[in-house]
Amino acid sequence: MSATSVRSTASPHPTSPESSRGRRAGVATMVGSGLSNQTGAAIGSLAFPVLGPVGVVAVRQYVAALVLFAVGRPRPRSFTWRQWWPVLLLAVVFGTMNLSLYTAVDRVGLGLAVTLEFLGPLAIALAASRRRADLCCALLAAAGVVVLMRPRPSTDYVGMGLGLLAAVCWASYILLNRTVGRRLPGAQGSAAAAGVSALLFLPVGVLVAVRHPPTLTAAGCAVAAGVLSSAVPYLADLFTLRRVPAPAFGLFMSVNPVLAAVVGWVVLGQRLDWTEWAGMAAVVAANAIGILTARDGRTPVPDGRTPE
Repeated sequence: MSATSVRSTASPHPTSPESSRGRRAGVATMVGSGLSNQTGAAIGSLAFPVLGPVGVVAVRQYVAALVLFAVGRPRPRSFTWRQWWPVLLLAVVFGTMNLSLYTAVDRVGLGLAVTLEFLGPLAIALAASRRRADLCCALLAAAGVVVLMRPRPSTDYVGMGLGLLAAVCWASYILLNRTVGRRLPGAQGSAAAAGVSALLFLPVGVLVAVRHPPTLTAAGCAVAAGVLSSAVPYLADLFTLRRVPAPAFGLFMSVNPVLAAVVGWVVLGQRLDWTEWAGMAAVVAANAIGILTARDGRTPVPDGRTPE
């Protein structure tokens, strides 16, 4: 699940049959990618009783590294220190983001965890703006967070805090990816960061496997999480961003918290009360309004969680 400002690469003849078919295919791919991402997270959480969030994240990092190395084909020996330092920071942020998110999913559920995490890219999108509409969006999102984190006997503030940590990491991931993208061609930087992150998680994975030997089912769920939440979204977004305008892509991505809540309900039986749905709707609406009212037709969007 890098996050960058993406230019539309739509055809110059938007009304042509080829363009229409391409956009329909792009929209279908976006839907499939979003469902794959959240379903992968839900399936991964089924392995928590055996592997814990740390073990599942370790496996996911391995899968992401394999996919990105195959696509990006990095040449680490040719990297200079100026190129290496943002890659190393990106690797740390990469792993921390997934670990904090999956631990939050374990504590507060998939829908709430993803909603809180989504505040990261939303903050980046609104931070540089001085428009009144974006100020309203920020206030709307803040109201949603207040509703989600209001004091209750059952409130898990540690889980909520981990969701917010994931948001901070996602925002950092966006900014670091921009730096890496300027200093390294193609997907080499993201691939190298994924590889370093996988190496950092290698001893963690070994320790988890020794202390809690994985069952075949748990290992399969963890691998499925890596494939569905890392490999499929990344490759799907490479296809989508060539066919769907960036604002439309960003608008769809803003619905991910809702997809997460629905998948959490269907797959994991995690139900939300009406106030939680209201808080989530406020965060989603804030992002959607910001995109729809943007003047320049661009928006920072998550590109399918090469990490997410």
